[in-house]
Amino acid sequence: MRIAALQHDIAWEDRDTTLKQLEPQVRAAAATDARMVVVTEMFATGFSMQTHLTAEPADGPTATWMHEQAAEHGVWIAGSVPLDGTDGALPTNSLLLVGPDGTTHRYDKIHPFSYAGEHERFTPGSEDVVVEVEGVRWGLTVCYDLRFADQYWRIGPQVDAFLVVANWPGPRREHWRSLLQARAIENQAYVVGVNRVGLGGNELDYTGDSRIIDPLGRELAGAAEEPTMLLAEIEPDRVTEVRERFPFIQDR
Repeated sequence: MRIAALQHDIAWEDRDTTLKQLEPQVRAAAATDARMVVVTEMFATGFSMQTHLTAEPADGPTATWMHEQAAEHGVWIAGSVPLDGTDGALPTNSLLLVGPDGTTHRYDKIHPFSYAGEHERFTPGSEDVVVEVEGVRWGLTVCYDLRFADQYWRIGPQVDAFLVVANWPGPRREHWRSLLQARAIENQAYVVGVNRVGLGGNELDYTGDSRIIDPLGRELAGAAEEPTMLLAEIEPDRVTEVRERFPFIQDR
């Protein structure tokens, strides 16, 4: 499966502007014959805690846009969206993976970033999510989850690749890069880490550093600081080969 990771800027709390900016990028990604296009965490609004401005229904404008783009270009699209809670609960930071046939998979971020007050504005998820898309088994995660190896270990043997969509700020960029590689090595799986660039309305600078890493921890594609598209092939047979040659997971 060819993956196109879009390292992009975000118009702060301005969904319509961001989605318009992303449309030609999605079109260009689909033109590479990518089967999945990955954008970032809260990709339409930025990592805003103003949920009264950003949260929307599960069938709201951002999810609708994702379905329209997926159908138009015949690809899967992944990115996180702040979705309204049910029965008066706080919203969830939800990674949506939508297909060209209308299929939707959803993962609610398990670890809110309490350092920025996300735990006061969002309800944490409670379930790991593994989905198979066109023969590849994907583990879905969001940003701060990356710091918690136990979440990845729980599902590692069941997955070929992890998705990590993020708004990870520049001051801790070394952590981001190191943890992406560590999760790939520990679990002998691909890791697709997609982070935003640009200055957020929270005055944080985001430096991208998006990476696609193979099951041995080797970087297949990477970029820093500038908007760009990363391309790589995800090969489940490679995961099987690495795990059979180096049967480390069984010794946990």
